[in-house]
Formats: sequence, C-alpha cells, structure tokens
Amino acid sequence: MSGQTSPARVLILGGTTEGRELASACAPIPDLEVVSSLAGRTTSPILPAGKVRIGGFGGVDGLTAYLRHERIAAVVDATHPFAATMTAHATAASAQANVPLLILRRPGWTEQPGDHWHRVPDLATAAKLLPDLGERVFLTTGRQSIAAFAEVDACWFLSRSVEPPTGPLPSRLQVLLDRGPFTRTGERALLTEHRIDVLVTKDSGGSTAKLDAARELGLPVVLVDRPPLPPHANVAPTVEAALEWLRPGSAAACTPG
Repeated sequence: MSGQTSPARVLILGGTTEGRELASACAPIPDLEVVSSLAGRTTSPILPAGKVRIGGFGGVDGLTAYLRHERIAAVVDATHPFAATMTAHATAASAQANVPLLILRRPGWTEQPGDHWHRVPDLATAAKLLPDLGERVFLTTGRQSIAAFAEVDACWFLSRSVEPPTGPLPSRLQVLLDRGPFTRTGERALLTEHRIDVLVTKDSGGSTAKLDAARELGLPVVLVDRPPLPPHANVAPTVEAALEWLRPGSAAACTPG
C-alpha cells in the first residue's frame, strides 16, 4: 500500500499467532489503524493488541458491506491455513469492495531425515490409513476435525484441543485439554506415556515440537495437506513481510500465490 494521507484502516482476520503479532507490530505506527476480527469459536481467545471484533460477518455479502461501511483500506487474512472458507470469503469480498488483500501464511513443514510421513489430501483419507499404521493414535487436528475419525473402531485416540470436541466422536477416545506452546521434551514424554503408535496432524506450520518428538521415537506421522490458496493471491510468509506490505510508502514485499 502507498500514498495514504490519513490513517489507513486495516482489517486483520486473525486468531493465529501471526495475526496477533501483526496487530502488535502495527500498533505503534501512526498511519495505521487496525481492527482484528476473531471468529469467536473459542470462548477465551488470546486477544491481540488494539481494537477487536468477535463473530462472523454473515458470508461474503456481509463482509463486503463491512469493508465498505468501515472504509477499510486493506485486509490481511491471518486465519489458520485450514480456514479455507474464510479465505475464500475474504478473497471474494475484497474483490467486490475493491480493497487490497494480503494472505499471511507461515510456511508449511518440510520432511527431515528420519521422518516417516504419510501425506494425505484430507481427513477422510487419514482416517482410512490409520489402521494400517498403528492402534494408538495422537490426534492434533483440532476439535472440529475429530468427527472424521468417529468410525475408526480399530484405533484408540488421544486428542488434544483447547476446548472439548463436539459432534460424533470415536468410541475409544481420551480428550486432553491444553493450549500451546509445547516443547519437544514435553511432546516426547506425552507420546511415551500414552504409548502412541502414530501421530495425525495438519500441515499448519509453526512449531515442530511434536514432529521432532515423533522423529526421535521413530513414529509415523499422517500429515494432512493444506487446502490450496485462491489463484493469484498475494501471500506473505512472515509478519515482517506483511508489515512491509501495509506500511505506507513501502513497496509490496509479497508474492502471488
């Protein structure tokens, strides 16, 4: 963005660590006025710096109306890499309101020597694969994803999430309520204590603690691939690159997706 003569109103679609870090980085910049929007799916979210709104917009039309009414100058989609619906809505609404959009996405994970990864396109494929890999499964795919494993009777599951899961659940399930950050040592102890045979997670990027622990223990990992980004999206891999894109007078530091 460039050429702003008054504070530019920026909407950060957040909920992630990167969204909070970007809001904090923008706070001392006088030419930026930031509003962070959280979906409201967590009852006690970690709030970012500055103004915060909680709740949905009412689809593409509602978000488009919000961008126009609030005179938003730019949108940064800093939602979870698997929040494909919100990203699609942000893309459509920004185009309709003629507002620049940046997608802030941390890089996904890269397989290391000693890893035993099984990449799959979706949760359903992960569920079908599990009985061939082990009986005791550590699920870190989020509480809304556990229903995908409800019919896998051959496995025992340990799931970890910030809040209790809802919907159909596996018949043999132990729920662990916890919030990160987690350490490699702690993850290894957890895997060992529960005699885990296989780890299931989404390629969300960020901390590699559980992947490092699985590698050290020689455990297979079922890794669910990210949904694709919208065509021709502007993407920033770091908070620093997103801040450069937002800073008035700076050249965009982002690449098409």
